[in-house]
Amino acid sequence: MKIRIAVIAVLMGLVACAGPGPEKRAKALLDQLTLEEKAALSVHDSPAIERLGIKRYNWWNEALHGVARNGSATVFPQPIGMAASFDEPLIEEVFTAVSDEARIKHHQAAESGWYQGLTFWTPNINLFRDPRWGRGMETYGEDPYLTGVLGQAVVRGLQGDPNAKVLKAHACAKHFAVHSGTEKNRHRFDAQVSERDLRESYLPAFKDLVTKAGVKEVMTAYNRFRGEPCAASSYLVNDILRGEWGYKGIIVSDCWALDDFYMEGRHGYVKTGAETAAKAVKNGVDIECGEAYKYIPDAVALGLLDEKDLDRNVLRLLTERFRLGEMDGTSPWDNLDTALVEGPQHRALSLKAAHESMVLLQNKDNILPLKEDQKIVLMGPNADDKELMWGNYNPVPKSTITLLEAIRTRIPDIKYIKGCGLVDGEEQFDVNDADIIIFAGGISPRLEGEEMPVEVPGFDGGDRTDIEVPAVQRSLMQKLHGQGKKVVFVNFSGGAMGLVPETESCSAILQAWYPGQEGGTAIADVLFGDVNPSGKLPVTFYKSVSDLPEVENYDMEGHTYRYFRGEPLFPFGFGLSYSQFEYGEAKVEKGSIVIPVTNTGNADGTEVVQLYVQKPDDVEGPNKTLRAFKRVNIASGETVNVKLPLNDETFLWWDPVKADMVPVHGNYNLLYGGNSRDLKQLDYKY
Repeated sequence: MKIRIAVIAVLMGLVACAGPGPEKRAKALLDQLTLEEKAALSVHDSPAIERLGIKRYNWWNEALHGVARNGSATVFPQPIGMAASFDEPLIEEVFTAVSDEARIKHHQAAESGWYQGLTFWTPNINLFRDPRWGRGMETYGEDPYLTGVLGQAVVRGLQGDPNAKVLKAHACAKHFAVHSGTEKNRHRFDAQVSERDLRESYLPAFKDLVTKAGVKEVMTAYNRFRGEPCAASSYLVNDILRGEWGYKGIIVSDCWALDDFYMEGRHGYVKTGAETAAKAVKNGVDIECGEAYKYIPDAVALGLLDEKDLDRNVLRLLTERFRLGEMDGTSPWDNLDTALVEGPQHRALSLKAAHESMVLLQNKDNILPLKEDQKIVLMGPNADDKELMWGNYNPVPKSTITLLEAIRTRIPDIKYIKGCGLVDGEEQFDVNDADIIIFAGGISPRLEGEEMPVEVPGFDGGDRTDIEVPAVQRSLMQKLHGQGKKVVFVNFSGGAMGLVPETESCSAILQAWYPGQEGGTAIADVLFGDVNPSGKLPVTFYKSVSDLPEVENYDMEGHTYRYFRGEPLFPFGFGLSYSQFEYGEAKVEKGSIVIPVTNTGNADGTEVVQLYVQKPDDVEGPNKTLRAFKRVNIASGETVNVKLPLNDETFLWWDPVKADMVPVHGNYNLLYGGNSRDLKQLDYKY
């Protein structure tokens, strides 16, 4: 048998070199498959079919910010942190490194078992609609344009050249669609949104990844949409995704989401597994992550499913396996140096990404940057926690630099006092010998994330019930402030926090997210001035949950900077620098807006120049919406003229007659500046 399989593999390799293309090869296999074999190939852990030389393949792999669940690999910052960089080329470079490590690990594997394949179920491009959603840290923020731009960079980095004979890997746009928490009700929740909210906010990033980046997979969401589970929604899958956008790639279900069709207490959409399999297969869900597709033969026998619908899906998935080179066992990346995996080059890239993710929210009296000869004590529950740095859906690296370790390389005898736990356990301490306290606090991936058994004040099943700093930490920082200490608060969290009391008790606030394995070094570099902070908030920091609508209200009104009508604590796009930037009067020239930006500070710095569009006659529309941005390095005292394009996509707006986002002619305000609140205006007629 082993000899026979080897002969088949050689023949397949010869055909790959000189024979027909992937689809014809897939069709030749499809014609020889039994119904039961087709059903087996349609699940995420697809078995080998030895008589045809088809190897086992597991479609489920993860690479949210590094190759996860498969030994050590480089851990880059959590996506919400990388989004704060507003750096599209950096994101592509990061995921090119991730796909290099992925190819190395795949080549080393004896077979494509769990988390060893080339099909990565990332990026998560859902809108971070509400800061209470525990999985928001997996996203690229609350803005559809920013999410689309950075999501495309992820796809390009993972998949490589779209015209290559062999694809490097698959990316997957998830979760389609209208999905952003809560975790505890996702198996039964029905997302009801207007057509405007759907097409203006929830779908644009998916459309960008499909029509511009050529993403190879799309994952349907757990929830229902307008009464139907997303995997069964013909409107989402066939009318929009495959119809309007012309998507020809693979559709995969979220894991065990099809069980929600019929299991008691969930969607209640159908009554049996056979009905579930029939609905999903007919709707074009090619791969199921789960076990409901074992009922495919029953569905065919009962007349619920035409085998031709299954054939259509299996042809797609076999074609893509050939395109990945997985069926032939060879690829152009087979000779990549294994030392790349968590090697110096990739760790340096992780550090760069962490540097750019840091967002300086407050710096009273320019207390930062610190000096190493000041009287400093390090405190807080997050100062020496390696796992915290990794976020979620993460690799486990061989080495991680915590903030304590990083500061000790600068100040070997730095005094460290934990002071308290994340949510309880305040300790006695003595900081009489300190003038400045660096307090590393906030929350943790142990408290927020995907469907977690967490029941502590402020958290519920992975989500948050409020956005405040845990009371024990807040009280401790207030006590330190009361003792006359200057507190530098380093906040670790996967999303926005309500920091009103901290703006009073702390001299400086640095938002560090979950910054990856080099995160401690990155934070120290910013605190001590080796790196000038340049990160900008990809989400709005509200004052408290009282600013927000009910968490299960999916209407955009009241959510995100685009539809929040109140005053935020820190606006979307905000972030301080050790430099100061002054914006001059912009001009429109040859299809672009030209914005003069001067660095009036004493330090060279990087500014993220942002362009928002506002349509003053649309009273029901967004306050403003991001349409372009650019990171610009500006030396102290210099002025740079920043050019941003004005084209049809700049003026995509809701058209109630066409019920879609199209270029709409009329009067607009072009709003430009360094964040979404402090903006200059230029009137423009399109």
